[in-house]
Amino acid sequence: MEHDADVRRLAVRGAGFTVFSAAVTLVIQILGTAILARMLTPEDFGLITMVTTFSLLVSNFGLVGITEAVLQRERIDHALVSNLFWVNLACGTFLTIAFAATGSLMVRFYGDHRVADVAIGISITILLTSASVLHLALLKRALLFSTVSINDIVARAASVIVSIALALVGLGYWALVAGAIVLPLSTSIGAWICCQWVPSAPRRASGTGAMIRFATNTYARFALNYFSRNTDKLLVGWRFGAQPLGLYKKAYDLFALSASQTVAPLTNVAVAAFSRLTGDATHYSRDILKVTELFAFGGMALSGNLTLIGPDLIALVLGPGWERAGQIFSFLGPGIGCMLIYYVHGWIHLSLGRPDRWLRWGIIELIVTGLLFACGLSWGPEGMAVAWTLSYWVLLIPAFWYAGRPIQFKPSHLISAIWRYVGGSLFAGCLTALIIHERLLVSVAPGPLGVVLRIGIVSLLFVALYFVTIIVFHWGLEPFRLVRSLLEKLRHRTPPYSENTLAM
Repeated sequence: MEHDADVRRLAVRGAGFTVFSAAVTLVIQILGTAILARMLTPEDFGLITMVTTFSLLVSNFGLVGITEAVLQRERIDHALVSNLFWVNLACGTFLTIAFAATGSLMVRFYGDHRVADVAIGISITILLTSASVLHLALLKRALLFSTVSINDIVARAASVIVSIALALVGLGYWALVAGAIVLPLSTSIGAWICCQWVPSAPRRASGTGAMIRFATNTYARFALNYFSRNTDKLLVGWRFGAQPLGLYKKAYDLFALSASQTVAPLTNVAVAAFSRLTGDATHYSRDILKVTELFAFGGMALSGNLTLIGPDLIALVLGPGWERAGQIFSFLGPGIGCMLIYYVHGWIHLSLGRPDRWLRWGIIELIVTGLLFACGLSWGPEGMAVAWTLSYWVLLIPAFWYAGRPIQFKPSHLISAIWRYVGGSLFAGCLTALIIHERLLVSVAPGPLGVVLRIGIVSLLFVALYFVTIIVFHWGLEPFRLVRSLLEKLRHRTPPYSENTLAM
């Protein structure tokens, strides 16, 4: 029990650092986007998206799969990690060369000759990413998420600075390509400095095959998820071209940032922690429910508020010429809270050591999401946004039911944990819209100042109504006490990394 308590404390502290890092990274990314959106065009962003829609799938090879295999395994040694390093680096080298050669195929698909040169530049990110996978995984296995977080912040800042500097000298979309390369380059340099582990020559090591199979299943699940998460951009770029794709991508980025900058980075923390708690199904299920409830509390607040202020927020950040992105986002906002909760079902699969079940669920997810995209395409980018929101709400309960079967986690447990927050967000959002009609806020102040005031007024009113509703639904302050208890655990210090942490 003392070991479990230590794991929970270190995991909560790691989660705290990760969330803080995500918040800082988000600020850097928003500032960078705000500046670049005024220096470049939606077409520039759309052109890069055409290529990264494919490149991000292969650049995550190893980063997704091998990382989870290292975190989930009970014991690991130097020889085993070295074997994984060389396998991953070899695959990364092959994928880099192969992706650079696919530029001509992309030209035929999109009908834009520029994507061939962009593909060659972006291919470099694949090799650079593979160089840091094992070093980052070892740091995460040691629960040194503060070190990983600082490295992420520095890398993101370097990427944004390079992009802005090159955009200033008129390089257009090549500024975005350079920034994409600098991000994994900085990450790899920082990872090797922070984790001074050096791989040995490959040799026979017990468990290598099992870990590669685990990693393969996990990456295959990621690939299925990736296709379902990027088919929308592929279809928009193919059907409507770079300009609408650039607008849609920025709306989608705001939609996805809430997960990619908060919940997604916590996956490694969760897998590292929950994998050590699987011996007690009762406590395991209880902790899963606590995390799910916490995400519902914050996620539904974020979802309701961003649905109301999203169009104004995009107009403020991106400036003139991006108004349609705000319209598209208004259809994505209602799915944000559900998306955050949905992430947790994957943690259950991975921490139980069942990526094969996660992979099978990914097939169902791909089919459902693909059908919704096919239905929404005729309505343009707005139709794709509606399809996204519907997909999360349709899949949420079945996903938790399937993931929780090995531990008797029932759908009723999920509903009991989240219904108050869903109802609170819906009630507060509708009441806010009724109290403050958009036409009454237009005259608050002209220009950007008026936008800022509208965002502030709507946000304050919604949050106040949401908190009051949650208190009433709970007949008390239980959700706030849960947040406070987690914050108190962040005060403890985390031990430094050493070679001994390989066996943690």
